Amino acid sequence: MRIRMLKLATAALAAGSLALGAAAAAQAAPSAVQADPASIGAAPYLYLGWGNPQKATDIMKAAGNQWFTMAFVLADGSCNPKWDGNRSLTGGNDQSVINSIRGAGGDIIPSFGGWDGDKLGVRCTSASALAGAYQKVINAFGLKAIDIDIENTEFQNNTVQQRVVDALKTIRANNAGLKIYITMGTEQSGPDSWGSGLITKAKNSGFTPDGWVLMPFDFGAGSGNMATLTQQAMEGLKGKLKTAYGWSDDTAYRHMGISSMNGKTDDGETVRVSDYQAMLSYAQQHHLARFTFWAINRDRQCGSGGDAGSDCSGISQSAYAFTKIAAQFHG
Repeated sequence: MRIRMLKLATAALAAGSLALGAAAAAQAAPSAVQADPASIGAAPYLYLGWGNPQKATDIMKAAGNQWFTMAFVLADGSCNPKWDGNRSLTGGNDQSVINSIRGAGGDIIPSFGGWDGDKLGVRCTSASALAGAYQKVINAFGLKAIDIDIENTEFQNNTVQQRVVDALKTIRANNAGLKIYITMGTEQSGPDSWGSGLITKAKNSGFTPDGWVLMPFDFGAGSGNMATLTQQAMEGLKGKLKTAYGWSDDTAYRHMGISSMNGKTDDGETVRVSDYQAMLSYAQQHHLARFTFWAINRDRQCGSGGDAGSDCSGISQSAYAFTKIAAQFHG
């Protein structure tokens, strides 16, 4: 089982909720310069409820990225979305950060799910209710894309998988132009039986996400070269998509994505800067739909003697080395 153990930290930032009028609460501040839509696939994860996250606008200035995948939208104990399941969707610190990103010419993609926490796919007991929860977030921020990071109780449950697929089919029908990414774990050879089953459910339901995105890590300590293993897993995904959808190689590649992990992984693997650079070359060569990593919070070297954790990578690197590489991706 691949578990992103570093996602298990649930310490939330203290974020007060401000009372806003309905119109203000439903719309984040517009950006002065719109984020480049060609770089939407390059949106590394930033988790405001974990560790010591850097200031988003400082990241943009230093690394040159425009897009962030903001983690995580979860259930608040019912079929209602909140940041980490406990921070108000609008009006608090999360919205302030989104406003600052957009004010600097960037934009965000919320990520629903992750390993830990209360999942909307589980709490919402029908596809229509789940679609309503997704739509609430889409409407709140006028989104151009969403990421469904399907893990744990959402992933390893056939009923919930089908609910997620059916809800996303509704979202696709009701939101023209919205990009939808599905992110999931993988074996070294490609998606496991749960991942393969999810692909089959989507195909049989008439739903095609813009990107089937793999998390190619947590294979086990001493797994080997992570760039090589990532390409191996991606080729396995390509084969499954060709079989399910009847696609050509090129069409399959253009519906695939990589969501790596920077530095030391939960299972003791090492994703070096050079590994991520090699992954970028693969992603560009095949025109993948998405190229990202978990997480910007860790995109810096640890202090002397420090171990990898919520705010550093555990390897020798310059600040934002991985984010700078991601920013070069344009599909």
